Amino acid sequence: MVTAFVNRISTVVPEHDVHQAFVDFADGTFSQRRKQLLFRRMADRCQISHRWAGIASPESFYGDDPNKVDTATRMVEFERNAPDLAVRAVEGLELGDRAAEITHLIVVTCTGFYSPGIDFELIKRCGISSSVERTQIGFMGCFAGINGLKLAHHIVRSEPGARVLVVSLELCSLHLQRSESLETMLSFLVFGDGSAAVLVSADEEGIALDSFNAVMVPDTSELITWRIGDIGFDMVLSGKVPGALSRALDEKNLKTILAGADKDSIDLWAVHPGGRSILDAVEESLGLDHRDLAPSRHVLDNYGNMSSATVLFVLAEIMERAKNGGPTGSGCAMAFGPGLTAETMLFHI
Repeated sequence: MVTAFVNRISTVVPEHDVHQAFVDFADGTFSQRRKQLLFRRMADRCQISHRWAGIASPESFYGDDPNKVDTATRMVEFERNAPDLAVRAVEGLELGDRAAEITHLIVVTCTGFYSPGIDFELIKRCGISSSVERTQIGFMGCFAGINGLKLAHHIVRSEPGARVLVVSLELCSLHLQRSESLETMLSFLVFGDGSAAVLVSADEEGIALDSFNAVMVPDTSELITWRIGDIGFDMVLSGKVPGALSRALDEKNLKTILAGADKDSIDLWAVHPGGRSILDAVEESLGLDHRDLAPSRHVLDNYGNMSSATVLFVLAEIMERAKNGGPTGSGCAMAFGPGLTAETMLFHI
């Protein structure tokens, strides 16, 4: 059986570091002093130093009130900014003339849509053949990056000569809203923008993709939701998610979630950093050493949660560390999203 490999990953973010600007903005949204103080405390403890966006600050795009900016206006901004960021990610792969050898193009996004879309821009600007097979994975949420790799894995196994380009592009900053709900504003506290491009083929270089699995946690469907509203896309990220993950990752369910693998056989963990509390819950439930999630915590600190692109940033960090003498071996990538669903991928370097 042919094995698919992640040969290269390129990651990029927009130019503006907006984390502190958002904290300052959100600090003024609460009329109740108690909520304001609690938000400040959570912001201090979120273990995020930087988040990046194409807008310089909330005020620079939204003016005095994000709730006055409708979804159509936000999608115009997505169409204006998304192609450039996606092109930068693909250019980072340094494909050169070999871009014409790409046989399949998979675009992953859940923060904006238009057509002709990002795939057409990549074909036009990156030297990709206009006859490339195109697929878009849309609106699945934070675990969609693993779904993109899963599709590429199946393509390469069925067509060993395939060269698959997966591009994840998320502009989460376009969906900011003003709310008196502490839970809503805390969810906006973690999200940023970013793009990752991944080359997948049968060439034996990089990360070998071994198997995939998906597990839906019962009775948790409302803990993470993502709906299109009149003033952007409405995200619900409940504070109950870490507890639900802890219960799902108990010893009884772990074999299923890890597709039959033994936890102790795994050397590398690429866990989607949905937030500090989520990483803490995974680390505690699995009994991991603090060093095991160092790549995930590095990505959270420097980029925040970029939805589907985030786990690809973590895999890129693991690959970079391995090239520089860091750990190799068997690994597990894990990302969480609406459902509540855990998508996992076993791999080895």
